[in-house]
Amino acid sequence: MSHTSLWETVIGLEIHAELNTKSKLFSSAPNRFGDEPNTNISEVCTGQPGSLPVLNIEAVRKAVQFGCAVNATVAKFSKFDRKSYFYPDSPRNFQITQYDQPIVIGGSIVAEVDGVEKHFALNRAHLEDDAGTLKHFPTFAGVDYNRAGVPLIEIVSEACIHSGREAVAYAMAVKAILQYIDACDCNMDEGSLRIDTNISVRLKGETGLRNKIEIKNMNSFSNMEMAIEAEVKRQIREYTQNPDKPLADVISQSTYRWDPDKKETVLMRRKEHADDYRYFPEPDLVPIILTEAYIEGIRATLPELPLQRERRYVKELQLPVQSAFLLTSDKPLADYFEEALQLCKNARGLCNWIVGEFAGRYKDTGKSLISCGIPSKHLATLVNMIDKGTITGRIAKTVADDMVANPGKDPEQIVAENPDYNPVHDQNEIELLVDKVLAENAQSIVDFKAGRDKAFAFLVGQVMKLSKGKAAPNVVNELLKQKIGQG
Repeated sequence: MSHTSLWETVIGLEIHAELNTKSKLFSSAPNRFGDEPNTNISEVCTGQPGSLPVLNIEAVRKAVQFGCAVNATVAKFSKFDRKSYFYPDSPRNFQITQYDQPIVIGGSIVAEVDGVEKHFALNRAHLEDDAGTLKHFPTFAGVDYNRAGVPLIEIVSEACIHSGREAVAYAMAVKAILQYIDACDCNMDEGSLRIDTNISVRLKGETGLRNKIEIKNMNSFSNMEMAIEAEVKRQIREYTQNPDKPLADVISQSTYRWDPDKKETVLMRRKEHADDYRYFPEPDLVPIILTEAYIEGIRATLPELPLQRERRYVKELQLPVQSAFLLTSDKPLADYFEEALQLCKNARGLCNWIVGEFAGRYKDTGKSLISCGIPSKHLATLVNMIDKGTITGRIAKTVADDMVANPGKDPEQIVAENPDYNPVHDQNEIELLVDKVLAENAQSIVDFKAGRDKAFAFLVGQVMKLSKGKAAPNVVNELLKQKIGQG
């Protein structure tokens, strides 16, 4: 039995989502990304003496929407607290957050993990304001306060996640909900969605939790999964190599960061505890008091959520569960799919090309079908051409390569301009290939006659291989059936 099979991983995620309100959480300064440094600021953002916060009601509404979307309890009474810490990006030397009475309590997230539906419990979600950003240059560092005061919702899971893959599925589901209710643009490259992962391991059968390690500000799902797997291995290795040391001395509660080049976690600092932050009620803000009517009004106007959309795709369009989850986990992608569906009725074909073929072509480029500007109507045309037999599946893969290279070009035009992309329909030409394949694969003929359908698919594949993917599949199928029948 391997060392790792004796251990259980325990993970909790804290997801920080910047709410896409027009102004900041406690001031009228614009909430906009990408502007010149220190232009979207006010007295409140920069902590000027005597400046007072005023709560942004739209941020409250978006937090309530999220609470309703995850079937949580939306608190009718919640309050703000001061969390004291000293760092250049926090000009007031405290953050305004919600400590012991948050606006959203409990709730759950449903996500697909390897095609299995799993439920993950939420602990809470609370409102707080973001810090500024530090900019490091060769000879000095500067602070940009444009982000200081931007409204955040921090979504805290229970410690109910047990692998990097589960963590990614959970985080994708949370991101999708935020997109569907239009609370956050979820652009991880710009930092509007950031994830802190809390990781500990314990021997299987143990009930208590050991010390956890927090990895800060993960900004991509792939990095998060790699960081979790690396940190789990590190902790198991430390416990295994130091069996006689007290557990708390082997792994002390600390904050780490992920180094993508070294593929390892790197210590940043020993962990602070809640007492270190000296939480106390924010004296300049009144509590948030919500009525049942206000909460129910928001619940009644929720849009279709990703889980509902996924189940609709599985039930009505017969999409595979995992494909439907991948598609609906990215709202712009699901919207793109539905646009293409207006022009092409082969839902499964469209889905396969989106989450399989094109996703594979853009992997590791940071780009996607949508960001590169391939119109949904061109995807629909490509699938329709395959279904009509205008091109073969193999030729379609090459056409897709050309579409990636020339995003605005219609696949029909691509095929018209390239004689090699026209399938061979000539029966006599294909018949020669069919005869050759049948002569070389006598056993497959016997297997097919014995009722093994895979043998027929093999023969079709061999003919397509000989024709370099150009033989029209319907002609190949017809000729094979005729000749095997005669035999």
